[in-house]
Amino acid sequence: MAAVVFVLVALVVLALLASVHRYVWRRFVGDTTAPGSTLRRVGTVAAFVLPLLSLGAMTSGRIGAPFWLQQVLAWPGFLWLACLLYLTLALLVGEVVRPLLGRVLARRDAAAAAARTAAGTGTSVPAAEGTVAATANGTRPRTEELVPAGPPRPATPADRTPATAPPAEPEAEAEAVRDAEAAARAETEAKTAAAAPGIAHPSRRLFVSRVVGGAAAAAGLATVGYGTHNVLSGPSVKRVTVPLAKLPRAAHGFRIAVVSDIHIGPILGRAHTRRIVDTINSTSPDLVAVVGDLVDGSVADLGSAAEPLAGLRARHGSFFVTGNHEYFSGAEQWVNHVRELGLIPLENARVELGGFDLAGVNDIAGETEGQGPDFVRALGDRDRSRAAVLLAHQPVVIHDAVEHGVDLQLSGHTHGGQLWPGNYLAELANPTVAGLERYGDTQLFVSRGAGAWGPPVRVGAPADITVVQLASRQA
Repeated sequence: MAAVVFVLVALVVLALLASVHRYVWRRFVGDTTAPGSTLRRVGTVAAFVLPLLSLGAMTSGRIGAPFWLQQVLAWPGFLWLACLLYLTLALLVGEVVRPLLGRVLARRDAAAAAARTAAGTGTSVPAAEGTVAATANGTRPRTEELVPAGPPRPATPADRTPATAPPAEPEAEAEAVRDAEAAARAETEAKTAAAAPGIAHPSRRLFVSRVVGGAAAAAGLATVGYGTHNVLSGPSVKRVTVPLAKLPRAAHGFRIAVVSDIHIGPILGRAHTRRIVDTINSTSPDLVAVVGDLVDGSVADLGSAAEPLAGLRARHGSFFVTGNHEYFSGAEQWVNHVRELGLIPLENARVELGGFDLAGVNDIAGETEGQGPDFVRALGDRDRSRAAVLLAHQPVVIHDAVEHGVDLQLSGHTHGGQLWPGNYLAELANPTVAGLERYGDTQLFVSRGAGAWGPPVRVGAPADITVVQLASRQA
């Protein structure tokens, strides 16, 4: 049954991705390029190749592809996912702008057409005495209407002959007909443009598509560039003070450097790890807590990239608990490797420090391997008169922490949403997405993480390393 559900979900995701790519192709390529042009061919090829690179980036590690191939696919494949998100959002905003811009252009064109028509037909203006003036319908006046009035003269025999009107000039009549038809056409175009601005002239539609598409591309790619810079420049340091009622005066001011979701992998390697270690050491912490999702890959591929962790410096040592990604990458091997690097794994275990108990539980993803969180083993027999700080990768175990009398839980996992508006989705799955909140007598702090999973991009959720300073209320 689980396999069937997985297949159905996978098919829905693939169908959604195909629909989004089709929409992006139509707006950026189909609406802005000529059929058969070089630009259209290039855009069409990209619309097929880029999603294939993304699928390769997401699956190559899981199927055991060579690490060099994972690295080749990771940058373009994952970056395209971020680009797809923000290009699509920008295009959706453009759907609101598109009819407004079309309406403005239609009115402008209608006004220009009306002005040309008026200039071609001429307007009725007062004529000086003895001059020729056009009548309202564009026909010329009769000759006798142009003779100035004078004194009456005696009637002659010719005058008594019945008079007949001279025939209308053929050229004047033809000109009047042409002018009337032009005016009617201009009026019809103006009414059509005002009533249905979406049905624009082909050249106007092309212009609108190129303006909206260009603006959407600039906005989407600039957002991805900004988010990539946020990741590659390294995490910033945050500081938060957490008062604990049971913390003794002697432990007042104890500083824990909390780092989570480093995500060493095909994109973020040894230099990323070194940058994080240097940032942590610059804060001179009393203790370092690495709260899961350290890696995205095996020890064989990423062991050397994790080696800078051996340089962590803290008076009371560095501690580590597993995250869900460790169980995708060989958790047991990574636990052994970080121990070799000098970190202390807390696998459902507890240590007693001078002023409080520090406990750690395995991530809930370990339940599939019989290595899930065990709160009784980690906290069941402790002295509850002492303050307890718990390291647990996912915030969702906060209710177990409350039940076991934990004073402070330190977690990660959410990335703060990583890519806006992903924070709204993260809120659906986690009690706290980022920051400090209270649940009964237990406080929960959630770090946004120091790295990134998938696209090396962060928008609206900057990477951080947080120094949590414990405060004694007795002090």
